[in-house]
Amino acid sequence: MQIRDLEVHVLRAPDEGRPHWVSHFIVPRANEILVRLRTDEGLEGIGLATSYTPIEAPIKAFRTGIAELVLGQDGLAPEQLYQRLFALTSQRLASEKGWSREAIVRIAAAVDIAAWDLVGKAAGLPLYRLFGGFRSKVPCYVTCAYYREGKDRSELRDEIQMLKAQGHKGFKGKVGGLSLAEDIERMALVREVIGEENDLMIDVNRAWDLDTAIEAAKLLEPLRPRWLEEPVRWADDRRELKLLAMRTSIPLSAGESELTSYGCRDLLEEHAIRILQFDCTMMGGFTEGRKLAALAELNHVQVAPHHDCFIHGHIVAASPAGCIVESFTDPERDPLQAELFENPPKIADGWMTLNETAGLGLTLSESAVRKFGERIL
Repeated sequence: MQIRDLEVHVLRAPDEGRPHWVSHFIVPRANEILVRLRTDEGLEGIGLATSYTPIEAPIKAFRTGIAELVLGQDGLAPEQLYQRLFALTSQRLASEKGWSREAIVRIAAAVDIAAWDLVGKAAGLPLYRLFGGFRSKVPCYVTCAYYREGKDRSELRDEIQMLKAQGHKGFKGKVGGLSLAEDIERMALVREVIGEENDLMIDVNRAWDLDTAIEAAKLLEPLRPRWLEEPVRWADDRRELKLLAMRTSIPLSAGESELTSYGCRDLLEEHAIRILQFDCTMMGGFTEGRKLAALAELNHVQVAPHHDCFIHGHIVAASPAGCIVESFTDPERDPLQAELFENPPKIADGWMTLNETAGLGLTLSESAVRKFGERIL
């Protein structure tokens, strides 16, 4: 089954009014690559790549020939296709063409997800069943409590009350952008609103030095966080995560900022984290995500992927290591989750139930593609 056509859109949603900040950078409301692969037998597979950095580099790669390496390939051989693209990161061709390493990694991820969508459709099975079929629904939490200009405690309370009313049972709040005392107060407010019966996760986005992280963990323990995410700076995070893990009972999580699956493997080998949070749409696609889920299971580490719950639900549902998926049910924060698909999996009472439709089980909303998308190929 050969890939005969490749269509690519960039999906954007401008930050209107007040952008959403984490500890030290703005998170785009939408900044994704949508790949549509079509085969000579009439099947279409879709894949997404997420980027927090400018998306011009992947656009350039698509417009200067990287798609030619996909056309004509076997649509039912995602491992082969992924290796063909990822290998470019070490080849002269990429330098000659001006294709950045990050751009290649993102493109390989999107194409890989689309190829797996083709495999599922050819088999007539949803991907979570092809990947293992451990269960058909998965726990789901909402990320919240972003920093925004002028946002006070009253607005934070209103936000959390709104999300709680949606039926969420898990809430992940952002810290690291204010003083430690102010952030502790903010998370105490979130805990107050959600109650003791629901889960609170806390995400630092790599803002703290080790001493601050140790102090913060002690102060946060009374709030009973389910995990503390990316608590230390990027430069020496593997060593500092390990040192922090020795000083706190709060489970540590990391992985979303890694550029390769090898980086995630190294996190596991440090024995510092108890939750691995790779992102198949930012690196590796399902080809590498499945391997990481298996590796996590063998190391007694849970898998809670970053972002795109409708994509990552297949990884989490397939494996005993699958823990939970991350959602964004406030359209102001993530309009794509709200609008991109005609048939999104149902999220209710803290659970997401996967669709039984073949492949990803997702049907694109063409109106949303027109609304948010710019066709670049």
